Amino acid sequence: MDPCPIELGDFRLYPISDGEFRLDGGAMFGVVPKALWERRTPPDEANRITLGLNALLVCRGDEKLLIDTGIGDKWDPKLAEIYAIRHTHRLLDRLAAVGVAPEDVTKVVFTHLHFDHAGGATRLDESGRPVPTFPRARCFVQRGEWEYAMSGNPRSRASYFPENYEPLRERGMIEWLEGDSIVIPGLRTHVTGGHTRYHQIVTLGEEGRSAVYWGDLVPTTAHLDFPFIMGYDLFPLDTLASKTQWIPRAEAEGMLSFWEHDPAVPLGRIGRDGKRFVVKPA
Repeated sequence: MDPCPIELGDFRLYPISDGEFRLDGGAMFGVVPKALWERRTPPDEANRITLGLNALLVCRGDEKLLIDTGIGDKWDPKLAEIYAIRHTHRLLDRLAAVGVAPEDVTKVVFTHLHFDHAGGATRLDESGRPVPTFPRARCFVQRGEWEYAMSGNPRSRASYFPENYEPLRERGMIEWLEGDSIVIPGLRTHVTGGHTRYHQIVTLGEEGRSAVYWGDLVPTTAHLDFPFIMGYDLFPLDTLASKTQWIPRAEAEGMLSFWEHDPAVPLGRIGRDGKRFVVKPA
């Protein structure tokens, strides 16, 4: 099925899938025992769980803005099998289905620069060199996130592939963000930290009619409980602090939520079942 638009004020929003991949279930839930998390997301024989790759296209007037870019196609067979990358959908095909060509994208906002969020920002040209996928787009990155990505820190360098974003800098396409920012009127970024020090989420619209793209702060609907925090997070206590701030706010304001890595529920609203936060249909 082609992506369907979601109207939010004068925004039209399209969840855009780049397929799915798998990561270790224990790493995805950190200190939470497997006996708890496997009820929500059963693992395969290698203890991996299936994750979605859900970008978000935001259209308003002449603006066609993409939040994150999926995992991309620049994978050798060995790594593609390690991560069980399955392009059941492809980012560019899904964009084409709603009439958007790569040259039409005016802006790209990155929650952070890990390979499953920035991989689709470049592609290989005929000579095998990585080049920008969206050649006319301005690309918005937290400066601190960029500096960390380029630092080669051994704790997380396996998650950062410079070929995904260095070609953007070489062509002068990067717009640096310094903390919470307004990218276009009605679309804001908010630094949450946690997953990385400068990880950011994106909100759209105004109170009473708004949406939030969670990035890796709340990667799937199975991560709504506050203690369900990824082992990949560099600053888990900052993740906890941001979740306790933003999840109740999303519930109180009736914000439409977009989950980047949920393979079955890319969007919905957060409600309550007693003391627990739960997902309600959008």
